[in-house]
Amino acid sequence: MSSRIRVLVVDDQFLIRAGLVGLLRAAPGIEVVGEAGDGEEAVALAAETRPDVVLMDIRMPGMNGITATAKILGQAAEPAPRVLVLTTFDLDEYVYGALRAGASGFLLKDSGPERLLAAVAAVGGGDALFAPSVTRRLVEAFARQTAGPGADDAETPPDLGVLTLREVEVLKLIARGLTNADIAERLYISEATVKTHLNRTMSKLDLDSRAQAVVVAYETGLVTPGAGPENGQ
Repeated sequence: MSSRIRVLVVDDQFLIRAGLVGLLRAAPGIEVVGEAGDGEEAVALAAETRPDVVLMDIRMPGMNGITATAKILGQAAEPAPRVLVLTTFDLDEYVYGALRAGASGFLLKDSGPERLLAAVAAVGGGDALFAPSVTRRLVEAFARQTAGPGADDAETPPDLGVLTLREVEVLKLIARGLTNADIAERLYISEATVKTHLNRTMSKLDLDSRAQAVVVAYETGLVTPGAGPENGQ
């Protein structure tokens, strides 16, 4: 990744898109490589410009942000861009669909400029955007639904049988909202080892983000909604 974070902005509302582009262009260390008004245009521009981060509006006419996210990540060369979903409210079934498709996180549209820039910097640098408990709360709200926006575009959850026992253990704790530091302390291993187990898990299951790993843990039944860190086997 270059020293500047290359961002593609996607929103069907011109004024919102223009505001986002203006804010990002004024920020040091960020380069706006393109802007799109719908999902289809976003897919084409992502392939052409190869951004580090895609700011993706979730609800758009035509191709919505869920389908666009899946297509962008499915077609991207390595390293794939990080998709940051823009939404008007956090418990949104469309956001769940986007996380399921591989988005790295979501951001409320009414977030202030500092929060937006911090989020872009975080996902651009490969960090998790939220405390894991935030993603977990959203995933729990929708994981038991067998259908919903984007469900037809998402694949069947992968088989966890390809994972080692330790990888399953780490995945379970991630899904329950524990940080890498929490997991390292609980399993008496280093944070670097936790990250290695997670990276191997994501590679084996063909996952694009930590949030997507949380979704898979719930949808395969590894963790059940309402299970806390101490229970929910």
